[in-house]
Amino acid sequence: MQHDSHTQNLLKKFILNQCSEQEVDEVVQYIQELTESSRLPTVEEVLAILDDKPMLTELDAMRIRDKILATPQKEQKIPLKKKSHFMKYAAAAVFIGVLTTAYFFKDVLFNQPVQTIPVIVNRDTKNVVEPGTDKAVLTLANGSQVVLANGASVKTQNAKSNGEEIIYDSQKGNANEMVYNYLTIPRGGKFSITLSDGTQVWLNSETKLKFPVAFIEGQTRKVELVYGEAYFDVSPSTKHKGAHFKVLNNKQEVEVIGTEFNIKAYKDEASIYTTLVEGKVDVSIENRKQRLMPNQQLSLNIATSSSVIKNVDVYNEIAWKEGVFSFEKITLKDMMKVLSRWYDFDVVFKNKAIENEIFDGVIRKTQSLDEILRSIKNFKIIKNYEIKDKEVILE
Repeated sequence: MQHDSHTQNLLKKFILNQCSEQEVDEVVQYIQELTESSRLPTVEEVLAILDDKPMLTELDAMRIRDKILATPQKEQKIPLKKKSHFMKYAAAAVFIGVLTTAYFFKDVLFNQPVQTIPVIVNRDTKNVVEPGTDKAVLTLANGSQVVLANGASVKTQNAKSNGEEIIYDSQKGNANEMVYNYLTIPRGGKFSITLSDGTQVWLNSETKLKFPVAFIEGQTRKVELVYGEAYFDVSPSTKHKGAHFKVLNNKQEVEVIGTEFNIKAYKDEASIYTTLVEGKVDVSIENRKQRLMPNQQLSLNIATSSSVIKNVDVYNEIAWKEGVFSFEKITLKDMMKVLSRWYDFDVVFKNKAIENEIFDGVIRKTQSLDEILRSIKNFKIIKNYEIKDKEVILE
C-alpha cells in the first residue's frame, strides 16, 4: 500500500478527531475508493501507515470509532437495496474500525510490553475454530433433504443453487395450492434465497425459514421465520396485483407492501427484534397493530407480549448480512452469544463478573476466532482465554 504524506497525516488527524468536516469527507472518500478497488488492509499494514507511536486511550478510541461510524449518514439517503453503495459503506466502516483499533493497539503494545505475553492457546489443528461458511439444508415437501454447501451446484424441480444461494423459479401465476419447503441454516453457516416472487432473503446462522415453492396469484404472500435471523428485501405488491407480503413468527406477524427489514428471533433470546431499513411495515401482536418507520426497531417480549419501539443505528442491526459484526455497547456475554452462532462453539465464563463487560467494535466475519479473542484480550476485557475443541473458556 502506497500512501503520500498528506494521506498519512490526514488519517492520523482522523483517528485523533481533529479533522474538519471537509477533511472527514476526504478521508471517507479515500477509504471508499481503497475498499472498492482492493482488499481491506491488515492491522500490520495500518500500523505501517501510522508510523508514529500515538497516545490514545481506550475511551478515546471507542468514542472516535462511534463518531466515525456515524459520519457517512448522508449515504443513507441512497436506498440500501443498491447493494454496491451499502457494501462500500460497510467496507469503509470496517476499515475505520481496523484503523482505530490498530492505532489504539499500537499504544497498548508498545507502552506496556510486560503485559503482552502471548495468549496460552492449544494450537492443535482440531482446536482452531474457523469462521462459518455458506451452508444450508433444504427440506422438500415430501420430507427429503438436500444439503447445500459452498462450491456445490444443486438443482431441484423448482430451484437451483450455486452453493451460496438458492433461487426458485419465477412465479408463473398458475399455482393453485401451497407446497412448502424449509431452508435450515446450522450454526456456523449462512445462506440466501430468492423466492418465486422475486423477494430476496438473507439467512443468518441457526435460522429456519418456511416458504411456499410458489405463491397463489392475488393472495397474500406468506412465509414463516420459524426461528433465527433473516433480512428481507421484498418484491413490491405492485408487481403482484396488490398482494401484500407477510412474515409470521411466534407471537407476531409483520405485514409489508414493498420494503427492507430484519427480524431477529432466536430460540435462546427473550425478545424478538424487528428492524425497518426502508419502506413501511405493520407489526401485529395479538389484537394490536403497530407501524414501524425507517430506522426504528420493535422489540417484543415473548413471555409478556409487551413491545417497545425505539430508534436504532440500522447499520449495527444488519451488518451481519454484509460480512461484518458491528457491536455497540454490547455485553461480553451477548457478544459471545452472537459469535458462537457463527463460529459454532460453546462458551464458559470462569469469572462470571466479566460477563457484563462492555465491548464496542467492528469485526470482519472472515477473521478466525483466535484473532478476535486476542483482540478482546488486548482491550483488557478478559485476562486470558483457551480454546478446547468447540469450547471457549474465558477468564
